[in-house]
Amino acid sequence: MNPEPPEDPGAQGRPVGRRVFLGTLALGALGVATAPVLQRGLEGFLGGVSGSDPTGLTGLLPNGGGFRYYSVAASVPHKGPADYRLTVDGLVDHPHTYTLADLRALPQTRLVRDVQCVTGWRVPGTPFQGVALSRLLDAAGVRAAGRAVRFTCFDGTYTESLTLDQARRPDVLVALRMQDKDIGHDHGGPVRLYVAPMYFYKSAKWLSGITVTDRVGPGYWERLGYDVDGWVGRSNGRTDEPTS
Repeated sequence: MNPEPPEDPGAQGRPVGRRVFLGTLALGALGVATAPVLQRGLEGFLGGVSGSDPTGLTGLLPNGGGFRYYSVAASVPHKGPADYRLTVDGLVDHPHTYTLADLRALPQTRLVRDVQCVTGWRVPGTPFQGVALSRLLDAAGVRAAGRAVRFTCFDGTYTESLTLDQARRPDVLVALRMQDKDIGHDHGGPVRLYVAPMYFYKSAKWLSGITVTDRVGPGYWERLGYDVDGWVGRSNGRTDEPTS
């Protein structure tokens, strides 16, 4: 996945029959109506099947945490403390590769903001915690030619980008925790980008690479028509209330 979904699920995967479609929508209705314990069970079920869902329909379903599942890749490998790596490179003086333990040892910043999807749904008051992206950029020593940052993900498909000024904002994190829990695989863990004032498609999941470049390159959804500058309420033709 990346992000929780701003996109048209019908544009991905292969067609499905009417029975499968209606059954999927029925499952979504069940998720809305059931008690919290069943919601948690539904959330776990959706997380388990979303990575291999060829229809994209799991991205339409609500769950107990308020988020929706969507993947632009057929499957995403699981990474943990033993094999997760985050590389900072490009137009920098000191390229570096961080382990999960390295990132956890750095000073942590906690933000509580609404999360806004460009399709209209919002999850209010969502805590994110992690390392300020600016700290990693400062440690790398951005060269004078650096103007932007490109983000790559270990799903092998998703990309995002920010200008260097945007990337240095204090409300942009390399996030390790979400909703006061370590970020699980289904929400883009163990490490994801969090760009608080922008639509959630900018907050790339399964983050594996931070590359300083000399210009902004459109990310996955920008190449399909979404705004590169995805400010909440000031882009994509929407007027949502700002998230920060």
